[in-house]
Amino acid sequence: MLLLTLLLCFSPRALGQLEESQFGDDVDSELADFELDIAPRRVPRQVKTILSKETKPHIQELSIKTTIISRYAFTAVHCAMLNRHSAAAEGVFQFQIPAGAYVSNFTMIIGGRVYQSEVTPKAKRVKQDNGNARNKESGDASPEEVEVFRMAASIPGRNRAVFLLTYEELLQRRLGRYELVTSLRPLQLVSRLSLDVTVVDHSPITDLQVLPLRNGRSTNTANSPKTPAKPEPPVTTAVKIEKNVGRITFSPNIVQQAKITTNGILGDFVIRYDVQRDMGIGDIQVLNGHFVHYFAPKNLPVVPKNVVFVIDTSASMLGTKIRQTKDALFTILRDLRPGDRFNFISFSNRIKVWQPSRLVPVTPLNVRDAKKFIYTLMPTGGTNIDGAIRTGSTLLGDYLSSADASPNSVSLIIFLTDGRPTVGEIRSTAILGNTRSAVQEKFCVFTIGLGNDVDYRLLERMALENCGMMRRIHEDADASAMLKGFYDEIGTPLLSDIRINYTEDSVRYVTQHLFPNYFNGSEIVIAGKLSNNSAESLHVQVTASNNDKSIVLETDVPLRHRQTETEKHVKAATAAMAAGAKTPGSGVAQGLGVALSLIADDFVERLWGFLSVKDGLRSRLRSQTSREREDHIQQATNLSLTYGFLTPLTSLVVEKPEVLADGTMAPAPTTPPLAGDAVSTANELPDDAEDGKPQKSNGKPGSQTSSLSNTIGKVERRPAKKSITFSKTSADGDPHFVVEFPLSKLTVCFNINGEPGHILRLVSDHKYSGVTVNGKLIGAAAPPGSHKQQRTYFSTITIVVDQPRRAYIEVTPKKVILDGRDRMVLPCHSTVAVASGALSVSVAGKSNVTVTVGGNIVFVILLHQYKNPAPYQRDHLGFYIGNSKGLSHNCHGLLGQFLYEEVGLAELPAHGDTKPSSVLKVKQRSVPVVQKSRRIYSGTQSVDCWFARNNAAKLIDGEYEDYLTSHMFDTGDRPHGTNRV
Repeated sequence: MLLLTLLLCFSPRALGQLEESQFGDDVDSELADFELDIAPRRVPRQVKTILSKETKPHIQELSIKTTIISRYAFTAVHCAMLNRHSAAAEGVFQFQIPAGAYVSNFTMIIGGRVYQSEVTPKAKRVKQDNGNARNKESGDASPEEVEVFRMAASIPGRNRAVFLLTYEELLQRRLGRYELVTSLRPLQLVSRLSLDVTVVDHSPITDLQVLPLRNGRSTNTANSPKTPAKPEPPVTTAVKIEKNVGRITFSPNIVQQAKITTNGILGDFVIRYDVQRDMGIGDIQVLNGHFVHYFAPKNLPVVPKNVVFVIDTSASMLGTKIRQTKDALFTILRDLRPGDRFNFISFSNRIKVWQPSRLVPVTPLNVRDAKKFIYTLMPTGGTNIDGAIRTGSTLLGDYLSSADASPNSVSLIIFLTDGRPTVGEIRSTAILGNTRSAVQEKFCVFTIGLGNDVDYRLLERMALENCGMMRRIHEDADASAMLKGFYDEIGTPLLSDIRINYTEDSVRYVTQHLFPNYFNGSEIVIAGKLSNNSAESLHVQVTASNNDKSIVLETDVPLRHRQTETEKHVKAATAAMAAGAKTPGSGVAQGLGVALSLIADDFVERLWGFLSVKDGLRSRLRSQTSREREDHIQQATNLSLTYGFLTPLTSLVVEKPEVLADGTMAPAPTTPPLAGDAVSTANELPDDAEDGKPQKSNGKPGSQTSSLSNTIGKVERRPAKKSITFSKTSADGDPHFVVEFPLSKLTVCFNINGEPGHILRLVSDHKYSGVTVNGKLIGAAAPPGSHKQQRTYFSTITIVVDQPRRAYIEVTPKKVILDGRDRMVLPCHSTVAVASGALSVSVAGKSNVTVTVGGNIVFVILLHQYKNPAPYQRDHLGFYIGNSKGLSHNCHGLLGQFLYEEVGLAELPAHGDTKPSSVLKVKQRSVPVVQKSRRIYSGTQSVDCWFARNNAAKLIDGEYEDYLTSHMFDTGDRPHGTNRV
């Protein structure tokens, strides 16, 4: 996604071949090749020796930039490698990402050529060894808290390679803290290493701390042993906090890295923090038709719990595992509260219940006896998972049915195993069915997998199907600390049976909003779409149980105020990232910050997409029928493709460079020249300034002044061969539609009074030329004295092309996403032109975007941006049709239906007191019209037109609702009425 922004930051030398003179014979000369950020004379001999003996490509730069906006984290990784030798060498890019994160883009630039990845639906049972991150497919992944993204590619002799990776995650709140973990394991000393993290939140940031570098698997989760009260952060770490904004940097030079370790495995850079939160309904943020709701109440009485511990004591637990498990259970026993009830079950071939047929209260005597039971546990025999979980479920279920059970307590099973089922029922589907039947939705099952030989898919499904969660513990981990940490997360329930509701018919596509439990120190996050953006407020109701009380929280959330507040802290994030980009560092590192700021505007929508995919994957695992499962898979796959997420349902495909036997790159494939020679009848556009700087926006699309060749050897600036022209047929402003009928020598105009969040079909020619254009409306307050309650503008224009292959272009006032043969993001403040397959895009910085499809279809999108907007002004887009020759005569949509029509004008004589009136004859319909004047091209020109009232009634086929689509990439055809009279 960050491709073009990053490419514009590269110097030609950074992308091209190395100069021959760079390769000297002496050590200091060779050090020049590494481009260290420290003088060679200050590099110790040991480090010089390590560098001189390197045979694999050297990492010249590793820059990692993370932006966290309201707990949603975007991370961009840039890795530049140098092959100092004359022969081609394999460069391996390897980076650990959190298991809960999704990769959203990967790009390679090798030998000056760009190799852009593409996210595609995953074929069934396809191996993931061609650059695919091992994103977990519930148990098929490694049993760690991270996933490893790995890509190997040949780097030509005396050349460089650049790897760009982005991923996104929602930070989870555990034990009262959010934790961001960034892996710093380049496996070698790096010439320039930098980490830059920006934290921006709606609420003030509290308790931010940077931990010492964590290495080893025993401490790779938030459940590790408690750190010292004031841990020392890694050397060179700088922390700056100003209320809602925090910035953390870490940039050790190569000598400082070597003092930590010479193998390049620095460890995990860990940041923990929390935010201030008010009592009540929680924090709700609104942005661009989407909302996110954070709910984390505090200072509530603890709810008593009924817990059954089911512990594997099979032979494989012998040694460290059983010892650490016992240590954790001894500690957990001390933390049980007087109001809790508990029991223990051990299982191997045989199943042993400590206190048959009951749960016992927490008393000194019972705790002492429980410790004796734990102490005597001896590993032996096989693993009867089915029998153990059914015994525990029956034990807990019978207790809940008895008179002793508290009606408002929280009940759960904590199930630990280190193996796969070997005794009794061993089929996973049967075990899961038996578990569901035994649990009967009366309590939750939390599962823990210990070691490498665990059926994690079984444990994850067992937990998800029974309202729990699964935790993985690596073979070499400190299992005692991690078990205790996991229990701490779920050991203090504050609420049960939580239901969060919103105003009916005001929201849609809401993520999970029913929760069985809320545990102290955690957080509930819900996101959704607003179906009525014109509404002043959103009513929110939270109902839950706490001990013996029922809790009801209600409030009305002022949507426009929340939208304004959310926009403020998005601007704060953008400003913080821009400030970071001004600090010394490579152009690429600075470009990472600029590129990340482009996606900040969409963080609520992307967070909604992220949570929706997670919900779909969980629902897939809980599905009881194949039809239900396929529906959830399709929904989650579509969302993954829409947002470019690499998930268990998608694959990341990237072409690898071809290196010849002599170590040089194979010739680049030729590409067609950029299109841009459309001709129309009005408004020729001026060329851009010769120095490459964009002219001040005059509302008219300027011709391209730079283009990025597919070989990316260097960025060339050259004037366009032809200026671009376009017609008056358009949808701009509030939105005002103008349709030019050249054959009839008439211009017609109309307004569409839509709702914010509505997506309008502007051009629909999917079946014929393969082109569809959709526009999304955004709302704004009406100016003082206006007869309207609100204004609406186009915030996003999407052009979808299905021939010869599917591709799309998405335009907002800040960026252009081109997803064709390549996928890239172009910032709208820069002037650049690119081509990908049948699509070409030319951006005139801060002015307009010209999109050409196949050479005979041209659309122009004007960029309306405000430096200091009034409350009724919003950055928005105007859509103009430049050349429609490639669209078929069957084209439809609000604008497309008129492209090949002829109209006539008739005068109706006066009747009685009425004055003569005009009627437009279109498609055998008579449409009353009046004469008006409209300003187009950002107000630079006026056009006289015949205006059709009432939302274009009778002028357009059917009604306004017929042109609404479900999402921005919808190409489906819908029936339109004829309005014949």
